[in-house]
Amino acid sequence: MVTLTDIGPVHRFDEKRLADYLQNQNLDDFSFPMLAQQFQGGQSNPTFCLEANNKRYVLRKKPPGKLLPSAHLIEREYKIMSALAETDVPVPVMRHLCEDDGIIGTPFFIMDYLEGRILDDTSLPGDFSQEDRTLIFDSMNEALAHLHNVNFKAIGLSDYGKPENYIGRQIDRWSKQFEAAKTDPMPAMDALMDWLPKSRPQQDEISIAHGDFRMGNLILHPTKPEVIAVLDWELSTLGHPLADLAYNCMPYSLPHDGTSLNGLVGLDIEKEGIPLLDDYVAAYAKRTGRESIPGFKFFLAFSCFRLASICQGVYARGVQGNASSENAIEVGAKAPRLANIGWEIAQSM
Repeated sequence: MVTLTDIGPVHRFDEKRLADYLQNQNLDDFSFPMLAQQFQGGQSNPTFCLEANNKRYVLRKKPPGKLLPSAHLIEREYKIMSALAETDVPVPVMRHLCEDDGIIGTPFFIMDYLEGRILDDTSLPGDFSQEDRTLIFDSMNEALAHLHNVNFKAIGLSDYGKPENYIGRQIDRWSKQFEAAKTDPMPAMDALMDWLPKSRPQQDEISIAHGDFRMGNLILHPTKPEVIAVLDWELSTLGHPLADLAYNCMPYSLPHDGTSLNGLVGLDIEKEGIPLLDDYVAAYAKRTGRESIPGFKFFLAFSCFRLASICQGVYARGVQGNASSENAIEVGAKAPRLANIGWEIAQSM
């Protein structure tokens, strides 16, 4: 579940200056005094809850300090969620984008706060019934299919990314990001960086790709087993939809061992009401008008590689002291484990 805490020393800003600024942005009579708290758990752009006049908003900003190239582009998050507002993809209402560093030190945007549940553990532990888990997974599957069925040109996103060679560019990007954040030898990652460019499918597809579509980036209805919003669009672009699907399915390849990998391997998923991987993929295929999902193992290996690079970046920021969450070091420890799993999948093809 989401935890709100006092704002950490690395991320503090002038709250009075922010409140004065927002008061002039037509945010439903927004005014000081304002209560500002920080959401814990995210690793990319620090996110805050603002409360004033009994109304809550969410502020999302770039982290302070030196950042990796092309990372933390909150302007893109604002753009895509604004564009998706009139589609079947559930997103929060966007309220304001501020690109002026002078207000709180970095660009930021404001969106509506949605009452609901955010659960980072894909196994959905706790008081969920079998039926609830089945319906939540189906709602997640439906939200992803809705996203990939969006006509991105019709909603003004034809310039949201390069329309070709997404996988090749992603391999290159995350290899460079990994090398820029590398701290220790990681042989499996080196092997993947060599294998992936040689093995990628030549047939290209283009849709909006979320880039981090997983249970922890969804808001569930407070009581119903359904997705009411998709969050964290920082990595979104125009890309290959099967990369999104494989990333969403990655927990089926990760261990359910009480670690932060939050996987499903070792869990009796049928007993828990969680669909089998083949059934989940088949449901997505039906919703997107496909007969099958070719080359799926490649996309799974690619997803492990990509997340390993992201985790290594989180670790590097943690070492530098400007990560957005306190458990950055723990998240960084996932990088070699993910690389090893990705390389095992690659070798099984």
